[in-house]
Amino acid sequence: MVRDFEHYSAWRQSVLTALTGYQSWMRAAGLSDGATEQRIARTLARLGDDKLSVAFVAEFSRGKSELINAIFFADYGQRLLPSAAGRTTMCPTELMYDAAYAPSLRLLPIETRAEHLSTSDYREQPEAWTVLPLALDDGAGMHEIFKQVGLTRRVPVEEARRYGLYDEEDPTLAATIDEAGMVEISRWRHAIINFPHPLLKQGLVILDTPGLNAIGTEPELTLNLIPNAHAVLFILAADAGVTRSDIDVWRQHIGAGAGRIVVLNKIDGLWDELRSTSDIDADIARQQEQAAHTLGLETRQVFPVSAQKGLVARITGDAELLARSRLPALEQALFEQLITAKKDIVRQQLQDELQALSSAQLGLLQARSRGIVEQLVELNSLRGKNHNMISHMIRRIDVEKKEFDASLYTLQATRAVFTRLSTELYTCMGMDIVRDDIELVRNDMQHSRFFTGVREAMRQYFARVNANLDAAERKTAEISDMMAVMYRRFASEHGLSLAMPMAFTLQPYRSEIATIEAIYNKQFGTATLITTSRVVLMEKFFDTIASRVRACFKSANQDAEAWLKVIMAPLEAQIRQHKEQLKHRQASIQRIHDATDSLEQKIEAFEASQQELAAQKITLLELAGQVSLAINAQWSALDAAA
Repeated sequence: MVRDFEHYSAWRQSVLTALTGYQSWMRAAGLSDGATEQRIARTLARLGDDKLSVAFVAEFSRGKSELINAIFFADYGQRLLPSAAGRTTMCPTELMYDAAYAPSLRLLPIETRAEHLSTSDYREQPEAWTVLPLALDDGAGMHEIFKQVGLTRRVPVEEARRYGLYDEEDPTLAATIDEAGMVEISRWRHAIINFPHPLLKQGLVILDTPGLNAIGTEPELTLNLIPNAHAVLFILAADAGVTRSDIDVWRQHIGAGAGRIVVLNKIDGLWDELRSTSDIDADIARQQEQAAHTLGLETRQVFPVSAQKGLVARITGDAELLARSRLPALEQALFEQLITAKKDIVRQQLQDELQALSSAQLGLLQARSRGIVEQLVELNSLRGKNHNMISHMIRRIDVEKKEFDASLYTLQATRAVFTRLSTELYTCMGMDIVRDDIELVRNDMQHSRFFTGVREAMRQYFARVNANLDAAERKTAEISDMMAVMYRRFASEHGLSLAMPMAFTLQPYRSEIATIEAIYNKQFGTATLITTSRVVLMEKFFDTIASRVRACFKSANQDAEAWLKVIMAPLEAQIRQHKEQLKHRQASIQRIHDATDSLEQKIEAFEASQQELAAQKITLLELAGQVSLAINAQWSALDAAA
């Protein structure tokens, strides 16, 4: 595990080094501008702040916490996370490391569910959390502190209903009401363990979930944490098999796909000293095949393990017991899948950025080279020419310069239209319209306490969100078309070497909204009648939906802003370059006319500049190639480098 993460970190660092070198050279060569710097800065930030998340999902008493202990914390020589019979994790718990915080357990009180804010929103409000510091040299003390994630308290049914944690139609909840009319709920809504574990420090985030019933009642899990996890371990128990609740959660919230692994835990329950090893292995294989068949998977996608025996084996150094626990096979599959999938996503993003960057810089170098060639042709044509011919050439360049200056008025008009369309784009997808839409849904929900009214408010909300994205897409297409016309005009009239402007799409955000809507529909869309408590739960889900949509539009706005800054940059850079070249041509010919410069000296100077530009082009291609090699490096190459 550590090796795999070290390789991944080494890969990121090699890309960072190559990209930083590329950036430094561009600055020195005068090929960088504000738009280019912004794009590289965003790419570097994406590489520098890269997380890998893995979620552990199961019904209670399936051994989630024990499996986390066995895989990640066996080196501490004890159970770090509470693990015992019954429920030891009552709230979603994230294990991560953020150097901005001291080692600690941060706990979000359950009472925050009464507010119109999601867990994600509360991450930006540190004062809302209860913080318990961790003494890293006191394993027993940390173990006691971590027991907080399993604490509960008893509250009146009405309070539980207000939090969306009680449903009259759920017989298991109704059976928990005591004689005083109180029910048991978790003390905390969410927990974050900030712990300087080597893997966590390298960007790993571990999510430990409560029992399966929490998947349906905690919107942050259903809409955010589980869908966005790079790997999900769905844990079954070998002695229980696949239960009905397992099947429901698998189909509704997880499902087969990339990064989904099923763990058949507690195979040690099938170990029997009175039976042969082959008989025991056959029983485990049958359980494995049955689980795979029930969940619609191939047998190899289900991993039988004993987390408890694996943990004991690691702590005691028992290699034979570790092999029998089958834990290493699961670990290998998890980290190969987790890291490879994440690396492929980041790699594609980096390749796209590099292609756009290198194309723009090559275009600028070609424009400079073309200007040098034109000036050399002019200067060579002056050899042996008289004073009148040189005067004629000065007048011709002057006319060309005036024609180019006149065409810039068209560009100014385009800028005005560009500004108007940009404003209209933000009107379609700006944060104000997002906020107003959210408030409208909340008002509709408050005025309609019936399920049909609440569901209609949600339907209209998603319709408005998609309509806003449609309108924004039309505006971006209009901007792209206008800029393409301008690019073609300057290319044909003035010979500028311009590729078509960079395309922009809102499709990733459409897909994210569609995913959110699909999850919501799975949860609430098929029911025809719902209790008051379920209406409250829908409202809690909307808080998280609103937070996700708000974050989605915020990212879309940032990307659109970056695109608007970049789309005109190549054209404006080449216009500046062309103006400078015209100015230099005019001054150069004038000096020759005035006999202040030698014609041959001038030709030699331009030939030297031509050679320098050719060398810069070679260097640019070499540096871009080095970045590309770093992006596409395989583990074997990193091993060789090490």
